[in-house]
Amino acid sequence: MGSLRFLVTRRWLVLLVVVLLLAYACLLLGRWQWHRLESKKTSNAIIRTNESAAPVPVEQVLREGRDPDASQQYAVVSATGTYDVAKTVIIRYQTDDHGASGVDVVVPLVTDSGTALLVDRGWVATSNQGLTDPSQVPSPPPGTVTVTGSVRRDADGGSARVVDGSARAISSAEIQPAIGIPTYGGFVDLKTETPAPATPLEPAGLPDLSNGPHFFYALQWWFFGLLALFGFGYLAWEEKTGRAELRRAQQPAKKPKRTNLGMVGVPSQGAEHAAVDRKHHAGHERGGGAEQERRGTAEL
Repeated sequence: MGSLRFLVTRRWLVLLVVVLLLAYACLLLGRWQWHRLESKKTSNAIIRTNESAAPVPVEQVLREGRDPDASQQYAVVSATGTYDVAKTVIIRYQTDDHGASGVDVVVPLVTDSGTALLVDRGWVATSNQGLTDPSQVPSPPPGTVTVTGSVRRDADGGSARVVDGSARAISSAEIQPAIGIPTYGGFVDLKTETPAPATPLEPAGLPDLSNGPHFFYALQWWFFGLLALFGFGYLAWEEKTGRAELRRAQQPAKKPKRTNLGMVGVPSQGAEHAAVDRKHHAGHERGGGAEQERRGTAEL
């Protein structure tokens, strides 16, 4: 058995630092996925509880100009009033569960208090995702209407900005100044309308209430971290027992590189022949010169 002193060499210390950083990063990524799993479970529990509860008057849940809390997501509320069709806002670039193109139709329901509830009446298929003309979508019931709907929080960002009566996401903070009517914060996805409309729209469904892939993602990251530590330990064990040295000794020697002049480090056959020819030629010249000297001496 060999010594462990090799672990304090520069190469092994650098490798150890890299492995520890990699393992720590995998630990953090796994914890991040685990926290997302816990958040998803909490959110799903809130949605299931709120969605199964009986409707309550809208004023008990929503407030004017204030976005609902996360704990109020999908709470079922009821309201009675009159739709202000002239203030309809078209939400562009929406798709249904099958990927078909269309728009969502948001119409303010003005209650007896004068505050409007923004009602996403649902989705309707269109040939043009950029449709902005409310007259091209089915109208809501006229007169006094009672609705129930699931509370939703406002969207944020540039997609919620209202331009010419349309937007790409729903935000009461953006829609209120655009329509000039006081509104409750947030909005509702329509569940029921009384009386029923002549042409109902496709209602929004509940979000995916599964836990998602976060559990397996967390295990995957932690496995990668343990694999990095195991790999370092295995390499160190091979080095200590001499297996690494033996494996390096058994590796075939590198072949010389081939160039236009032949193999580097190995004389080419052409070079050898040329050298032999030069020696042979030199020998002939020396032999010819000696013969001429003998002839000259004989003549004398």
